[in-house]
Amino acid sequence: MKKTITLLSLLIIPYATIIAQESTVPAMVTDRPDATESPSVVPAGSLQVETGAFTTTFENNNVEERVWGYNTTLLRYGILDNLELRVGWNFEETQVSINDNQLDDVLSGFSPLLFGAKIAIAQEKDWKPQIALLGHLYLPFTAGEDYKPESTQADFRFAFSHTLSERSGIAYNIGGQWTGDDPRIAYIYTLSYGYAITSKLGAYAEVYGDLPEDNSANHLWDVGLTYAIAPLVQLDATVGRSFTEGQDLFLSAGVSFRIDK
Repeated sequence: MKKTITLLSLLIIPYATIIAQESTVPAMVTDRPDATESPSVVPAGSLQVETGAFTTTFENNNVEERVWGYNTTLLRYGILDNLELRVGWNFEETQVSINDNQLDDVLSGFSPLLFGAKIAIAQEKDWKPQIALLGHLYLPFTAGEDYKPESTQADFRFAFSHTLSERSGIAYNIGGQWTGDDPRIAYIYTLSYGYAITSKLGAYAEVYGDLPEDNSANHLWDVGLTYAIAPLVQLDATVGRSFTEGQDLFLSAGVSFRIDK
């Protein structure tokens, strides 16, 4: 599964920031840098911007494909206390090398625009997790020619999280996705563990993947750090790869911030 930061973006709830900072401002919870989506929604009337860059490499039979994402921006806007709207767009470039010789043809352009929503279903209580439902459409007419799918793509997932202690927690997703070139579903899963190292620095480790109906499963991992430079500004960095054949390396870095009304 090719990891897309906008979608894919997270949870690590930066527990240090959320728990340790004494502030009346609602804590910022991001959906990057990992693949697990948080069940938290943006406060009503607030705009949250999550952006960054990434690179991935895939090598098979001496053919290497490297993808660069120069702009992976997700905009999240709180409509109601339990509802946010989501819009995301990536600008990407794909380079192919055969036996270490790079081909002249380079694919570049915008990937399909992501448009969707997140609905908060339940808050965490005792052993019961915090729960939300997310869904997105990926509109082919918004994509560059090099990345335009044959039809509209879609995904959905349920997002869950549990607090384990004052410094740690887990989050996980289950759902499915349809690519624009295949009508069959690919089931998706994620599991992320987050830990607050200090009041500003958080770390996470994650496994995730997909199980297509017509192909072999893809299983991946990543680890990363988040750093809160202000209550509503967070930096992040991630590294990962796949357990199965596919992604040889994944690197990402970004910044997130929220503008309250």
